[in-house]
Amino acid sequence: MRILAIETSSEHASIALICNDEITERTLEGHANHSEKLLPSVRELLADSAIGLHQLDGIAFGAGPGAFTGLRLACAAAQGLAMGAGLGVVGVCSLEALSLQGEGDAVLVATDARMGEIYTAAYEMLDGAPALCGAIACIPPQEFELPPHRRGWFGVGSAFLVHRETLAERGGTGLQIGLPYARVRASDIGRLAAVRVAHGAAIQPEHAAPLYVRNKVALTTEERRERGGRA
Repeated sequence: MRILAIETSSEHASIALICNDEITERTLEGHANHSEKLLPSVRELLADSAIGLHQLDGIAFGAGPGAFTGLRLACAAAQGLAMGAGLGVVGVCSLEALSLQGEGDAVLVATDARMGEIYTAAYEMLDGAPALCGAIACIPPQEFELPPHRRGWFGVGSAFLVHRETLAERGGTGLQIGLPYARVRASDIGRLAAVRVAHGAAIQPEHAAPLYVRNKVALTTEERRERGGRA
């Protein structure tokens, strides 16, 4: 199985090439330059690996949630590359990819969504594969709650750094904050996508879309006032 994976949902962007059990990953630092660096870096990665686009089994991208501009960039790049090579596309949730860095069989992922909110999702690991418990949410950290059906959640994601005290208080003894510095990795996007491609779950490029979760990128003046910010 050969999968090219693209992840640009944050300033810590990366690309990866999965060839069966071998993974080659490269980072693209500098959020402002992602659009300039992405395609040249992909071409370089494929050339260094002596693999052409037509030899791939599919192209994966980090669908989000995350920075809207980065999500659109990854989706558009995956679509363009896949269309040119006649390949299918797989969009992978960034929170699901982060869950692979957790420990144990219950992982709570929470990332900073800016604007005083967090993206959060809970996953139970079944034979090493993450299974979503409930729904992905975008909420104020003050509304954060652990899933009620079990305890012993391992916390992963930037929200545990930005809103550590609030989330620790809300989670109580049922939450272990383990990896607040974890970043979404293209290699994890690719690993999850490879399973889906193998099961025939890739889609046509034109049907690919980002997973925004939240439908706006800025607060209104009134909302900023309510949250204690400047108008």
